Amino acid sequence: MIMDNSNRPVGSTRDAGYQIGVRRTLPIRHEEAWRVLTSPVGVQMWLGTVSNLNFAEGARYELSDGSRGEIRVFSPNSLLRITWQPQGWSRASTIQLRVIPKGDKTVVAFHQEHLPGPKERAERREHYEAALNNLERIIRSA
Repeated sequence: MIMDNSNRPVGSTRDAGYQIGVRRTLPIRHEEAWRVLTSPVGVQMWLGTVSNLNFAEGARYELSDGSRGEIRVFSPNSLLRITWQPQGWSRASTIQLRVIPKGDKTVVAFHQEHLPGPKERAERREHYEAALNNLERIIRSA
């Protein structure tokens, strides 16, 4: 197992368990990136299939795979922080989506913490990389 400078496994923190962060700079204005990411197609890319997601603090949701969560922070065109708990996990994980303006481009960043272990961390990294690849395809085809 690879260790970091604090002698913890890479991706592990003292307080937040395992975590992952994935970001990409994309050729799109931040308002448009936010619109796509919070659209039904966008949500399905990075979160999963949900029949009705109300973007309001305190709103609860359930995905078609049985995962559940709650909207904790909703700041349009900027930040979304939610809990996400798949079936079988003993505690909820926290997902943060940030959309950061960078001139005429946008940095889209996903951060997830309280992952159970290195396997889940690797799976979530792959998941967000795929979501950003799909988002980039949508942007380039528009």
